[in-house]
Amino acid sequence: MNTNFSRLIGVLALAALAQSARAELKWEQTSVDLRPGFNDKQAVAHFKYENVGNTPVHFKSVHASCGCTTAQTQNEQVAPGQKGEITATFNIGGRTGTQVKTVTVQTDDPDSARSTTVLTLKAMITPLLEFQPTLVYWQMGEEPKPKIITAKANKDAAIKKLDVASSTPDFTAKVDAGSAPNGSVSNLTILRRRSTQL
Repeated sequence: MNTNFSRLIGVLALAALAQSARAELKWEQTSVDLRPGFNDKQAVAHFKYENVGNTPVHFKSVHASCGCTTAQTQNEQVAPGQKGEITATFNIGGRTGTQVKTVTVQTDDPDSARSTTVLTLKAMITPLLEFQPTLVYWQMGEEPKPKIITAKANKDAAIKKLDVASSTPDFTAKVDAGSAPNGSVSNLTILRRRSTQL
């Protein structure tokens, strides 16, 4: 048999073996939307995976995008056919509105397209009170007519009474019950003294 032909067969056999031996994590989802309850201190996302390859996968790093989020994996190595999950925990603190946090996962997968995965946790946090509009102002020379801000309480908050105080004597404020039957919507009327110079 020709020596060059034998070498070619050997190279092809090694290439076929390398292609058949692969590690690959398949993610159930890489993005999770959460709506934490009013009293929740944390939002927790579970990112499930499975090794659909035929060699083990090793985690090189699991890194959260900020200090308010932590991430941990169940195993450092995932055997072929094994399932698991990475848990991402976002500490809400005083944050409100839409919060987007990421976790970057790096594995020893030789395919660079699969070795790094970015997991996204999106949390929609409703504030205790929402104001509309959030700011009122008077133009120079404008009549000092009252302006109204509507305050809407979070439906899960047990707010019985809303009081408002002005930080300056040039303005006064009062609260009137709004249209919602349960009192969750109130109108804040801001009054400006005529003598105030803006």
